[in-house]
Amino acid sequence: MRNLWIIVLCCLLASCVSIRVNYDYDRGTDFTSYTTYNYFSDLDSGLTQLDEKRLIRILDSTLQLKGYRLAEEPDFFINIQSSEYRSGSNSAVGVGIGGTGRNVGGGVSVGLPIGNSGIQRHILFDFVDAQRDALFWQASTESGYRDNASPSVREERLRALVKKTLSKFPPETR
Repeated sequence: MRNLWIIVLCCLLASCVSIRVNYDYDRGTDFTSYTTYNYFSDLDSGLTQLDEKRLIRILDSTLQLKGYRLAEEPDFFINIQSSEYRSGSNSAVGVGIGGTGRNVGGGVSVGLPIGNSGIQRHILFDFVDAQRDALFWQASTESGYRDNASPSVREERLRALVKKTLSKFPPETR
């Protein structure tokens, strides 16, 4: 029984830290032609100023490790949009009682939510070709978020998000 509780606790903790990423891209794009990038000058990410600085710093270091350079006249621009929403609890336990006898039936059922609803952060990354002004790659991420997290926790969370997001950039074209 104790092992069951440990497994359940581990599953709950793992579900809290998951990062979901969906990708989309223009299949006709030659990703090898892109070597430089920059951010839109009117970037309004929806993040706090400190989180935006963290995210851009992490994006820069990750893209530079992939061989891309930050430039004034880039091959593509990056736009970042973020929003937060409260997710409802998606787990519940049903408790019920009932009885029958002598042609009489009845019952009561109650659903009890398990776990708290949490704040989720949605971040959308758009990569836009500078010459054609056309979107060629997009990643949509969803992850848990805590307002009161320490700066180091926030940075590690953003680092994990960027790592997972850019793991499929550039996409393998066949």
